[in-house]
Amino acid sequence: MAEGFAKELGKGLLEAYSAGLIPAGVHRRAILVMKEIGIDISNQKSKAIDEDLLKKMDIIITLCGNAKMSCPRTPPEIKRIHWPIKDPVGTIGTEKEIMNEFRHVRDEMKERVQKLIKEITA
Repeated sequence: MAEGFAKELGKGLLEAYSAGLIPAGVHRRAILVMKEIGIDISNQKSKAIDEDLLKKMDIIITLCGNAKMSCPRTPPEIKRIHWPIKDPVGTIGTEKEIMNEFRHVRDEMKERVQKLIKEITA
């Protein structure tokens, strides 16, 4: 979802790459909640971290708790930001409750990406 927002809201400003510690595919519920607001992430792919590409980044953003500690070391000249956003995949409950958690995470990611764009352009 964060990659989708970065590509949509940061057109012409951001070049977003998303990768995971354990690539597992783009969750169908994430695709659905993003589609609700007009952003199609169905063609995004889950990717492993590319060490060479990592070294070329200006900013690296980690999401969720374990990513902050498990992400490969980054050179000191690369800005590193951590967004402690709960991974909605483990949510237990009714389908409505699970989808609402995905929506909550989607909305939090959108706010954070918008704030990042404001900081970059200030």
